[in-house]
Amino acid sequence: MNFSKSEQLFERAKVVIPGGVNSPVRAFKAVGGKPFFAARAEGAYLFDVDGNDFVDYVGTWGPAILGHAPACVRAAVGEALQRGTSFGVPGELEVAMALTVTDWVPSVEMVRMCNSGTEATMSCVRLARGFTGRDKIIKFAGCYHGHVDSLLVKAGSGALTMGAPDSAGVPAALAAETICLPFNDLPALEQAFAADGGRIAAVIVEPVPANAGLIPPSAGFLQQLRALTLRHGALLIFDEVMTGFRVGRAGVQGLTGITPDLSAFGKVIGGGLPVGAFGGRRDIMEQLAPLGPVYQAGTLSGNPLALAAGLAQLRELDADDGFARLERLGAKLEAGARSLLAAKKLPWQFHRLGSLWCLFFTGREVKNLADAQTADLAAFNKYFHAMLAGGVYVPPSQFETCFLSLAHDEPELDRTLTVMDRALA
Repeated sequence: MNFSKSEQLFERAKVVIPGGVNSPVRAFKAVGGKPFFAARAEGAYLFDVDGNDFVDYVGTWGPAILGHAPACVRAAVGEALQRGTSFGVPGELEVAMALTVTDWVPSVEMVRMCNSGTEATMSCVRLARGFTGRDKIIKFAGCYHGHVDSLLVKAGSGALTMGAPDSAGVPAALAAETICLPFNDLPALEQAFAADGGRIAAVIVEPVPANAGLIPPSAGFLQQLRALTLRHGALLIFDEVMTGFRVGRAGVQGLTGITPDLSAFGKVIGGGLPVGAFGGRRDIMEQLAPLGPVYQAGTLSGNPLALAAGLAQLRELDADDGFARLERLGAKLEAGARSLLAAKKLPWQFHRLGSLWCLFFTGREVKNLADAQTADLAAFNKYFHAMLAGGVYVPPSQFETCFLSLAHDEPELDRTLTVMDRALA
């Protein structure tokens, strides 16, 4: 493939944008080489400035659950655009979105819109501290909750492959209020509560971590996490920015029957435009200004274009039996991939939850970040570049998750498995 225009753009970008990119993982630093630059996207495909096309399993890092630029979203945004791009006062779509979220997610009695998943998790943490009057937060190694000072402690996602898992610029005193534990380690969690239970405001968790690869919770882990937080008066925050409205109408909490106190959302809920949301129990949410003392605000929160896109996507997904179709597509891809991997007798772990999937290049069972970090990064990098050369774009890091969309039909899956077969040679 020819990437000459992308290479020229990257050189120009590096002069005026730090690292040439506006989010670190896009720089391909983890896999080597240079990023390609997109020209457009449609359905299951990305098209770059050099005329190459790729079956896309990044999906703008999750939002494109219907595929890129679906007709229903384009129509909704076009219609909303005729009425204005932003109001600065409440709008009808804000009420419609709030009613949709509270209808789909039983744990959410009240919801507030913001502009990103990072804003949503940041607001959940502040609200938990304000509600409980406590300062300490528990998170889990490899769970990425956005670039929030309190939560950039052994973070996942791009932070894992940038050489500095804990960001510079985070005050040590603030980081000291965050207790970081291994995911799926119940004894460590019990010890943390035994030592600091009266000072822990909340536990924040990706109920299925998807920012260190995809890591399923062990049987009973989330249930015990809920029981411990209740016992010690701490809040349970589910970060469903990745999984919310992707693995089911009510996310992982709908699949498990676990009721968190607060939840953070993003990605799918915005239909490809910048959106975040957080919500939960009414008595907690009523601590937010203007009702209570916890301040949170945003100039573009509840933006009418973003909410029009998100509502259109959610309605289409729901009306089209989308979650069941995504499960069928995911199962087909998984069966094909497992068959290929078994035939080649490679050390690997294949994880999938609905339309989320990840291939770890390790023979070790992956239950936490330490397990994930046993992966053969050189083998993954070879696989990544072979997939890209075959016209299939998977995330440029071993520590990321792939996303299927409803636009990935039989031809795209067949092409993917054919290229995967060659890439694993």
